Amino acid sequence: MRVFLVAGEPSGDRLGGALMEGLHQLAPGVTFDGVGGPQMQAQGLVSRFPMDELSIMGIAEVLPRYFDLKRRIDETAQAVIDTRPDVLITIDSPDFCLRVAKRVKAVTDIRTVHYVAPTVWAWRPKRADKMARVIDHVLALFPFEPPYMQAAGMACDFVGHPVVAEPQADAAEITAFRARHGLGDAPLLLVLPGSRKGEVTRLAPVFGQALAPVLEARPDLRPVVPAAAPVAAMVREMVAAWPGAPLILDPRDSDALTAQADKRAAFAAANLALAASGTVALELAAAATPMVMAYKVNWLTWQLARRMMRIDTANLVNLVSETRVVPECLGPDCRPDLIAETVLRVLDQPEAQKDAMALTMDRLGLGGEAPGLRAARAVLERL
Repeated sequence: MRVFLVAGEPSGDRLGGALMEGLHQLAPGVTFDGVGGPQMQAQGLVSRFPMDELSIMGIAEVLPRYFDLKRRIDETAQAVIDTRPDVLITIDSPDFCLRVAKRVKAVTDIRTVHYVAPTVWAWRPKRADKMARVIDHVLALFPFEPPYMQAAGMACDFVGHPVVAEPQADAAEITAFRARHGLGDAPLLLVLPGSRKGEVTRLAPVFGQALAPVLEARPDLRPVVPAAAPVAAMVREMVAAWPGAPLILDPRDSDALTAQADKRAAFAAANLALAASGTVALELAAAATPMVMAYKVNWLTWQLARRMMRIDTANLVNLVSETRVVPECLGPDCRPDLIAETVLRVLDQPEAQKDAMALTMDRLGLGGEAPGLRAARAVLERL
């Protein structure tokens, strides 16, 4: 069996690596071709070009690289057409991947699978109809997504979310983390202002201002700021003036394994997290850490987004658990006073979110077959 895979960013590489591992188990002798990063390469892929060339976000960043990206789209599609694999699996990165699939489908009947359903349940529902013209089968991360894909004419299987396969810190790791950073038994407040420069620029000042009244009411609380590698320098600079002597977990200060262990332990040890909206909500739920979500965009973006959104919450725990127990301070409500008030309220009643977080993890596949293996099985069963 021959499989051609395309991933365009690190999260897709992780999904692809786990999927390939599952295919190795279920289809011995399978061979791989395509584009991917280190985790896919560890499973036997020889990437046709560096995946980093595709990890570009934003119009300002894409425009100067437009012709290079177009050339890579054409080159990748032609490689699929020439090699005639049993299946083409594209992973997330729809702007690149779906263009490859479109070119392939125009001249062949090669089966196409896309891993990660578009968020049509949140906004722009017509994307599913457009995708159905070039994709035969979708592998979904969330249990509520298959009906949306099926309604557009694609086969779709829920295969579980990768967060359920991530290791969690145990008591010994938490104790070691606290000792390593001199935290003693202080209650911890995780502060997560985002992983992109724009997020950090908008949220770090607001989060810092919100800390002052929180620490005045709870002087024993110690802020901990796990910084994402791409914005670590910016986070360190912007957090320097925050109250409470925040502990900054900078991945550049240690080897990769220690940095990952520190982040896991911080998530598990925290009493509460104040975080930017996004998939970090699922990481916090996996660690059973209560949270307050906050997000700020410019006025025009907010006005457009709230008219386009088809949901009344941006928090994934709220969506998957079908509750609204995780409070959100979004748009004009992303203010220091409202955030501080909400953080203090949740600190006083942290148990309110526990059942919803446990339900979320259960619905995403915790305790079942690994998502990569489920994804591999779904691909093989529909070939």
